[in-house]
Amino acid sequence: MTKKSKSSALHNIEGVSQSEITNASSITKIQQKRKAKPSTQELIAQILKGNITALSRAITLIESSNSKHLQQASDIIKGCLQHTNASVRIGITGVPGVGKSTFIEAFGMHLTSIGKKVAVLAVDPSSSLSKGSILGDKTRMEDLVKNENAFIRPSPSGTSLGGVARKTRETIMLCEAAGFDTILIETVGVGQSETAVHSMVDFFLLLKLAGAGDELQGIKRGIIEMADAIAINKADGDNLKAAKLAKVEFNRALHLYPLKDSEWQPKVMLCSALKHEGIEDIWVMIQSYVAHSKANHYFDYNRKEQSKFWLIQTIEDRLKSRFFNHPEIKEALKTQLQLIEDGKTTPFVAAEYLLSLKN
Repeated sequence: MTKKSKSSALHNIEGVSQSEITNASSITKIQQKRKAKPSTQELIAQILKGNITALSRAITLIESSNSKHLQQASDIIKGCLQHTNASVRIGITGVPGVGKSTFIEAFGMHLTSIGKKVAVLAVDPSSSLSKGSILGDKTRMEDLVKNENAFIRPSPSGTSLGGVARKTRETIMLCEAAGFDTILIETVGVGQSETAVHSMVDFFLLLKLAGAGDELQGIKRGIIEMADAIAINKADGDNLKAAKLAKVEFNRALHLYPLKDSEWQPKVMLCSALKHEGIEDIWVMIQSYVAHSKANHYFDYNRKEQSKFWLIQTIEDRLKSRFFNHPEIKEALKTQLQLIEDGKTTPFVAAEYLLSLKN
């Protein structure tokens, strides 16, 4: 049967018009086009051109647990490697309610207004019960998400240490290859993710509130030692006086600690993300830090030390994954869990037994 006779036959079917046949054909072609997945080299080429769709596809491959996707993601990262490191990486953390999303939007809009290309990697907390994640950062950053010089990628934290998305570091590298010169990483802000984020950024900004008891948290040694600066947000209206008092207290606390390896004295700033006040001053301060750390060579030294850390971290993650995905271990683990439940063994004895199976 010829194409013409096929068309005529379809046209003779009751209730099917010629226009519907044409539309159906167009839809089929679109669907076939969508199903055609770009090759690794095509993705690399498009990422280097700054194509956001290609960048998003590659990040999805990075976040996938599929072994085939993992290999392709690895190849993409290798292809983009020589185009990375040309950015300033800024970690932003703070307790829930401190206004991280509002601050990041205001900060990102300021940066794009002065010609910067900004990528926001916002890590959303995953439920320990349902494993679900809201991923609502795009809805909270309505203006920034529409900005052509900004890219927002919310990722579920999953079960990784401290709530940091498992492949955030690789995502940073792809964003740099795509031409983003300022990378903002928002942490979950529940007190556990700071260490992991600190190990992948150049500058660590801690957002605080005044007048809500939050200034007392400044005495906690761990977080205050990691911070390169503290920004007291919502310093406006009736809260301005309390914010100024909190600034004094934080400055006192910061001077109790020894000088950082970068030889940088952490600053305390006031800002109101809602009113866009103090945002420009924070960026000027970050630029000052970058210039300072590059002048004394700490910037490059820190990046190299971070790469060494992530080498060890990656090996540990891979070993853990291979161990638990081994068929023999999977079956033996079920047995040992049941023995623990029945009170016939201890967690330590069971662990020793499982580990011995791989020796």
